Amino acid sequence: MKKTLITLAILSIASAHADEGMWMPQQLPQIAKQLKAAGLKLDPATLTKLTEFPMNAIVSLGGCSASFVSPMGLVATNHHCVYNSVAVNSTPERDLLANGFLAKTLAEELPASPGSRIYVTKGVTNVSDKIISADVAKLSGKARVDAIEKAQKSLVAECEKDAGHRCTVSSFYGGLEFYLIKQLEIRDVRLVHAPPAGVGKFGGDTDNWMWPRHTGDYGFYRAYVSKDGKAADFSKDNVPYQPATHLKIAKEGVKEGDFIMALGYPGATNRHRLPSEVANTFGWNYPAFVQRSAETLATIESETKTNPDAKLKYAGQVAGVNNYYKNRKGMLTSYAGSDFLARKTQEHKDLKAWVNANPTRKAQYANDIEQAEQLIALRDAKAKRDFYLGTSAPRLLNSARVMYRLANESVKPNAERRAGFQERDLKRFQASVAGIDRTYDEKVDKALVMNSLVKYAAQPKDQRDAGFDSAMGIRDGMTATELRAMLDTLYAGSKLGVAPERAAWLGKKPEDFKTSNDSFIKVAVAMYEQGLKDEAEEEELGGKIQQSYANYMKAKIAYMTSKGRAVYPDANGTLRVTYGNIAGRPYGADGTGSWTAFTTVKGVVAKATGEGEFNAPQAQLAAIQSKDFGKYVDAKLKTVPVNYLATLDITGGNSGSAALNAKGEFIGLAFDGTLDSIISDWDFNKTNTRDIQVDVRYILWNMKHVDKADNLLKEMNVE
Repeated sequence: MKKTLITLAILSIASAHADEGMWMPQQLPQIAKQLKAAGLKLDPATLTKLTEFPMNAIVSLGGCSASFVSPMGLVATNHHCVYNSVAVNSTPERDLLANGFLAKTLAEELPASPGSRIYVTKGVTNVSDKIISADVAKLSGKARVDAIEKAQKSLVAECEKDAGHRCTVSSFYGGLEFYLIKQLEIRDVRLVHAPPAGVGKFGGDTDNWMWPRHTGDYGFYRAYVSKDGKAADFSKDNVPYQPATHLKIAKEGVKEGDFIMALGYPGATNRHRLPSEVANTFGWNYPAFVQRSAETLATIESETKTNPDAKLKYAGQVAGVNNYYKNRKGMLTSYAGSDFLARKTQEHKDLKAWVNANPTRKAQYANDIEQAEQLIALRDAKAKRDFYLGTSAPRLLNSARVMYRLANESVKPNAERRAGFQERDLKRFQASVAGIDRTYDEKVDKALVMNSLVKYAAQPKDQRDAGFDSAMGIRDGMTATELRAMLDTLYAGSKLGVAPERAAWLGKKPEDFKTSNDSFIKVAVAMYEQGLKDEAEEEELGGKIQQSYANYMKAKIAYMTSKGRAVYPDANGTLRVTYGNIAGRPYGADGTGSWTAFTTVKGVVAKATGEGEFNAPQAQLAAIQSKDFGKYVDAKLKTVPVNYLATLDITGGNSGSAALNAKGEFIGLAFDGTLDSIISDWDFNKTNTRDIQVDVRYILWNMKHVDKADNLLKEMNVE
């Protein structure tokens, strides 16, 4: 059998930390010894079989992870992963965010937010030789990008002949290897249960990324299909999807030291980045991101404080911005007190010394390493220049640009259309366009745009985008008053804020756009040609980076393997497994007292204030005070556990990942990390790294004794 670089990279795995790494399922037999030593009782080989238990019970929500927990398509995930679905179904008169939601019957379940999907991975195939063929390997720049995209579209089209599936080609090791991912795409997703925010978001942004934690971060969706079992759009005639298997709830509670693994879809890590990328990210990008996030949050708060409906519309965005705002601040704090950049720089110097010490290696790798450094510097400089450009366009203008691009692509044969604008993408466009009203308010949007636009317009002319300036009417020296008047005219001249008007544009021809008097449409048309030129320039640079960066990664893998060290691929939104043990920490943040592995409901009572972020429901507090715990008491803790720490290696996208015990039973949901360890996205630290789970016993206790979700407990075979 042909050995891939991923296989070769882990043959010397023995020296890697047992709980470091987000492993692809096919890698697990090669670390079987480490898994068994950590406590796994399952055969690691079973975790490579994506269509068998437990892997076929693990699903993606396209940004969060989740899992089937009943034979009727019930899906468990985090509260913050269903948050937007709760928000779009809320009104000031029926505030489901504040009060929670429980469907006692299938008929009471609510449609999830527009565009919601549940993806079940069915296959992962190495297609590297089909993407980077001998002919493609000779290409560079845009020609290389175009050839790669053509090959990807061909593979995807063939894969998606199996109706109801969504296929993608994912890049690993910076474009060194490519895998075709085949997933069942379930389009009818419904909200089943979410506890009140006083449980699911208890502690709010104050406790986010912190320990001790007392958050019931759980929620439930249900997957629906047509009566013949096929993926289908929402219909009252659809029936619950019946997964081949589902996770079983653990009958025994967990304790410190127990084996734990999380199965999910981590979004992105950056452990293989160049030193220059580290310096740029922590020296400029993250500080700029933090500043802009603070301004975004302040703007939304100011514009929605007297408008409850608008506040609900932006609740999901506020939660997301807050999450990354605190995340990036935590990373910057950890970075400031570390020698990370110095270590990264030395490691890179050692790599180059190793390459240059051998004529063959030097000829094979040296030029591409230097090229990667130079090209990435160009890319980062452009990103810095365009930082405010991306948020200086109104949301409906962005929609108009996408719809005009779709109209232009639609006149081509489907195979020749730009990826993202093919027939397979139409349902997503329709859902996106239809769902704008639930998360959009003109006054808020205009204020957000204005905040960025004044900064963008203040840049020197040669640092601005000429196409954007021309289409929008931006001139040197414009005052805030002039910019605001320009925006007022632009918003007033469009009907895209009206749902039927907006939806109608999805079926129109390019000529219809060109003759329109709608202000947003006119600007979109005016920006189109320059946008294509900008895109071509980006692809020329991107193609060169892909070529050199992939060879840099090839050199790094060879170098690390020569030193007996493992190189696993950075997270990229594909199915991974991470494992470790439930464990506290001998010290807390900033050298404070030790962290115990578990928190309990006693801490909920201690923190509850009756308002704001610590507004625990009275029904829950009453149950705790009366010790109405039922069978969910931990014998050692003598009460109900809430959250627990583990040594799992997770990142964004792992939210909602099923936490499983040594037998593959469901013991909770991963939902967060700790502030001083989130820099592990870049620089893994075995000593510091802890992630946070919500204990399944807390989930079940709330459902039984507080929310009275007996129907769901019975469905999960708990009662």
